[in-house]
Amino acid sequence: HTHTIIITMKPLSSSSRLLEITVMSGENLLDNRNRPVKKNAFVNIKTESYSCNLQTTKLDKEGGGFPKWNEKLIVDLPMHARHLTVEVQCKNSSGIKTVGIAKVPTSDFIGGILPEDYLHFLSYRLRNEKGEKNGIINFSVRVKNAAAPSQSAAGCAAAYTKAAPVDMGSSYNGSCGIVTGLPVYPGNFLGNSMAKRF
Repeated sequence: HTHTIIITMKPLSSSSRLLEITVMSGENLLDNRNRPVKKNAFVNIKTESYSCNLQTTKLDKEGGGFPKWNEKLIVDLPMHARHLTVEVQCKNSSGIKTVGIAKVPTSDFIGGILPEDYLHFLSYRLRNEKGEKNGIINFSVRVKNAAAPSQSAAGCAAAYTKAAPVDMGSSYNGSCGIVTGLPVYPGNFLGNSMAKRF
């Protein structure tokens, strides 16, 4: 008697999402002496599987504490992932130093009333390894392999999210230096009727 075993491989879209993330700029980035970062800042985007899901921007050599990258990265986000980590670092003569980290909940750009392929503009407060505020990171995110949007949703404008500082006691993880931002939806971007829902 012979037995045949059939193994069915799931397509990528059922086990993960492809995110198109455009890292735009940083604001008020400081080094460990509370002076503006001089140059060579870059951004790492990580998912929960840090070892294999890491994308990095090029160095910004001129922006100092207000770097601009405007660089598009494609990140593979597992379906089970609850957070996306955005880490700003800078390269200097002594090596690579972490400027600040933000832990972005996937619920800020997936799910809810907006279609999955919606373009979200996000700003998050960065915190250094001591948990102190250290600037802001601005980026956009869109699910690249999302299902086709409905006609009613296709005409919407891009969503804008501004992250507010969060309470250290409730959301700071001292061992990782990570803070989860809280999004605020301004009425002038989403319209008064939609803004009231948030």
